[in-house]
Amino acid sequence: MSRTTIPVKLPPSLGNAARKLAEEDGVSLDQWVSLAVAQKISSVETAEAFFKRRSQGAEQVDLLEILRNAPDRTPDPGDELPSANAQ
Repeated sequence: MSRTTIPVKLPPSLGNAARKLAEEDGVSLDQWVSLAVAQKISSVETAEAFFKRRSQGAEQVDLLEILRNAPDRTPDPGDELPSANAQ
């Protein structure tokens, strides 16, 4: 299998954590990072396919109807939208 070299700069905290986890897994840092990138790509592609499949045949009016029927109440703790003034 051919390989591509991609220089990556990580914050020290991520680099240290990755080194530690690679050591715990008994693999090289390169192998550990390759696996982490592969897992991320897999999860994103899987989510994209899921939402694409779920949205087939959906119409914007359907979503608007669902939103109109949503209860008018305050969000549960932790579900609030960030304040427009918070930065």
